Amino acid sequence: MAMSTGGPEGTSAEINVTPLIDVLLVLLIIFLLIQPTPKVGEKTDIPRPNKSEINIPDPATVVIELHDAGAGQTPKLKINDEGVGWNDLQSRLKEIYRFRAEKIAFLKGDPEVDFQFVAEVLDMTHDAGVDRVGLMGR
Repeated sequence: MAMSTGGPEGTSAEINVTPLIDVLLVLLIIFLLIQPTPKVGEKTDIPRPNKSEINIPDPATVVIELHDAGAGQTPKLKINDEGVGWNDLQSRLKEIYRFRAEKIAFLKGDPEVDFQFVAEVLDMTHDAGVDRVGLMGR
C-alpha cells in the first residue's frame, strides 16, 4: 500500500486565485467606467489681487546718479533720470526693489562729488534691500 503525503485524491490545499483575479478585473473595469461627476452649481470664489494694488516696476537697470551741486552743497540725486530727494531715496529704492528677484543697482557720480556722499548712498541702498551695488565711472 502506497502512502501519500497529500490529502484524499483530487483535493489540493492550494488556493485557486483565478476566480479572485476575475473578480478583481471586473471590479477594476466597473470603477474605471463609473467616474464621479461634479455637482452642477458648485462654485468657489477665489480671491484675486486687484491689479491696481500690485505695482510691478519695469525690469530696467537701476542707476543712481549723484550730480555735483557746487562746493559745500549736497549733490543732487537721480534714479534712472528721475530726480529724488535725499530723504526719499531709501523709501523709493524699497518701492522699486519690493517685487524684483535680482536686487542689483549701479551708482554713478560726478568726479567732484565727495566720497562721503557716495558712501551714504551705498548705505541707503543696502538698507533698502539691494544685494549688489556696482560703481560706475564717468
